[in-house]
Amino acid sequence: MRVREIRHPPRTVQARQAYFKNMMLALLIAAGLAAPPAVAASLAPPMTAPPAAPPTTAPSVAPPIRWERFSDQIFARAKAEHRLVLIDLEAVWCHFCHVMDDQTYAAPAVRALVAEKYLAVRVDQDADPALSKRYERWGWPATIVLAANGSEIVKRRGFIPPERMVALLRAIIDDPSPGPSVQLEPALAPASSEVLTALQREGLRAQLIDAYDAQFGGFGQTHKLLEAAPIEAAIALSQGGDKRFEEMARKTLDASLQLLDPEWGGIYQYSVAIDWKSPHFEKIMPSQTEALRMFALGYALWHDDKYLAATQGISRYLAAFLTDPSGAFRTSQDADLSRDFDGHRFYRLSDAERRKLGRAPRVDEHLYARENGLAIAALAELYQRTGDASALARAVRAARWVLAKRALPGGGFGHGEAKEPPALSDTLAMGRAFLSLYVATADREWLGHADQAARFIEGQFRSANGFLSSTAVGVGVFARPVADVDENAELARFANLLARYSGSAQDRALARHALRFCAAAASQERPMPELLLADLESSAEPLHLTVVGAKGDAAAGALFAAALAVPKTYARVEWWDPSEGPLPNADVPLPQTGRPAAFVCTGSACSLPLHDPARIAPAALR
Repeated sequence: MRVREIRHPPRTVQARQAYFKNMMLALLIAAGLAAPPAVAASLAPPMTAPPAAPPTTAPSVAPPIRWERFSDQIFARAKAEHRLVLIDLEAVWCHFCHVMDDQTYAAPAVRALVAEKYLAVRVDQDADPALSKRYERWGWPATIVLAANGSEIVKRRGFIPPERMVALLRAIIDDPSPGPSVQLEPALAPASSEVLTALQREGLRAQLIDAYDAQFGGFGQTHKLLEAAPIEAAIALSQGGDKRFEEMARKTLDASLQLLDPEWGGIYQYSVAIDWKSPHFEKIMPSQTEALRMFALGYALWHDDKYLAATQGISRYLAAFLTDPSGAFRTSQDADLSRDFDGHRFYRLSDAERRKLGRAPRVDEHLYARENGLAIAALAELYQRTGDASALARAVRAARWVLAKRALPGGGFGHGEAKEPPALSDTLAMGRAFLSLYVATADREWLGHADQAARFIEGQFRSANGFLSSTAVGVGVFARPVADVDENAELARFANLLARYSGSAQDRALARHALRFCAAAASQERPMPELLLADLESSAEPLHLTVVGAKGDAAAGALFAAALAVPKTYARVEWWDPSEGPLPNADVPLPQTGRPAAFVCTGSACSLPLHDPARIAPAALR
């Protein structure tokens, strides 16, 4: 079977699959072993004229590399000084980024070549969404070499040992023409319709099936990680009547339990081996939130206590390690404790043994809007599925912080403290978070914030071909904006669901525009579960559950809690208190029966009034 990899949804942490393909090579190198030729070739494709292997030592001791900040000015300097630009795109949590810094960029020969001909730029990919989105397919660390005019010469993924880096840097000096890794991807022209063809839909389903590992569970045949989109797509297809997908989802969730930290909670990003038993020890926010959402959904579906325990462990970890005193959420936890104490030694210890060492995890304490949006949405969904009121309180507290500290005029959100051009990922993550809070609380304030986020996205990121990942522009390759298919599919899902609650024609139009862009890519030969979900949802009415009754009535509250817990992947859950006026989208007339009642509606019919919370799920799932 042809191996295909699932890309991570709008993040994104989306770059992980490209990064994973090089882990085995890097592990061999880090252990002092020679890399197999086939693996080495996959890491760094040959340039147009492969150079002879150069020496790895310089005749004299070179000073440490002086790392610059990324900006357009770096290219002006490169032109004035007749230099090339070397970008080291890393992640704070990335083990092999540390290895590359300690080994490759510490090598005297590498330092000498950089000093001779390059301006060296180091970027934390979590801190720069625009640059991260552009190069995420190259994994972390990503090595990008550009000419002074901003054109790309070479792109390399993963750890590069010193001798290979010397060869690479010297070859580029000798011949700075673009190598085979630099290929201009054709721009996608939007499709004439947002509706996928039957052939495209079947292709997306077939790609999901093809990516599934029937032996070990999970999607992809290299490294293993818990990704929300393929699991959610499998559950959605199962709820649509194709029960073979239920086994895929449940087997994947069961297998991914092996990635949980049994001592401190939280989930490790991935397993190096396909049997899920060799975790790599970073804990990044997208991994925590996707696992939290999927285990909560699994618990609501199958009432298996091990899924509930998994949500509790992840929630506990977020509270203990990734929550700032302000209530906002931090970014990630490093795979290693220090350069001389790696995670493979530390995280295999018990809680008592860890504490005895007196060593604490290294946490990236930056507070980004994107990561906070992911955490808020996941905690709100945890509350919906399990009734964990503390999770909802933490989500609301973080949302208040983001509104106070990261809001931009017009309803959007900046990434961090720096006043950089906005990125789609931040406002999209917060828009989804606000919509999740509205669903969980029925407080119309949150629906208003979600709609404002949609208006900001429409005004700032819309292009003729979908929605751009960032408004940032620059010289050379950076003058060409990036529109990502997975991110547009995520946006389409958000806008479509928002439109169901708001009744806004603008929200529906936003979803359609994103889907037309995605539809042009639906025939690509890679799994796109986010697009599969976007198509399933946009082409059908959601299950509609409405509670009618006063917000202060305990009986109405019990009905609403039962409605929230219904384990559908695509649903519209509302609480109508007549004293607040009509619902924002009052498309279904419902009677007031004199006491709290719930109604379950499909696209063609509504149930009789339900006064017993225990009757809601059976009526919704039959």
